[in-house]
Amino acid sequence: MDLKEIQNLIKFVAKSGASEVKLEMEDIKITIKTGSEKSETTTIVQQAPIAPQVAVTATSVETPKVEATATVDESSKYIEITSPIIGTFYRRPSPDKPVFVEVGDTVNPESIVCIVEAMKLFNEIESEVSGKIVKVLVEDGTPVEFGQPLYLVDPS
Repeated sequence: MDLKEIQNLIKFVAKSGASEVKLEMEDIKITIKTGSEKSETTTIVQQAPIAPQVAVTATSVETPKVEATATVDESSKYIEITSPIIGTFYRRPSPDKPVFVEVGDTVNPESIVCIVEAMKLFNEIESEVSGKIVKVLVEDGTPVEFGQPLYLVDPS
């Protein structure tokens, strides 16, 4: 595994939101920890049991990591309502009807917050959490992926 592959792995871990990833192969052990108090990620690379540990500081790939951490810190007190399927996101039941929920509305687990259209089927998406809608994260009529955050909810 060369330095470029390690940097790509660090980028992937930073984007995934995982706090720690350990990778062990025959002759390599890699531990990547994110979310620490300092702004740099330190990666320990061990090749073979007798090789000394080498600390690799990935400053060239830290720009996306720092931005991701700032976003997570701001929204860490909020719960995300995510899309359970791939499709097209709609905030209203039909173009002439009002939106299901607005920022500031209170929702409960049974509240319908939007519709995701998949293969000409319109699937009502329920909140599954209680709280107040803080932010709408997706534009009306745009495609969404499985697991993509749609809304931020303040549970307090």
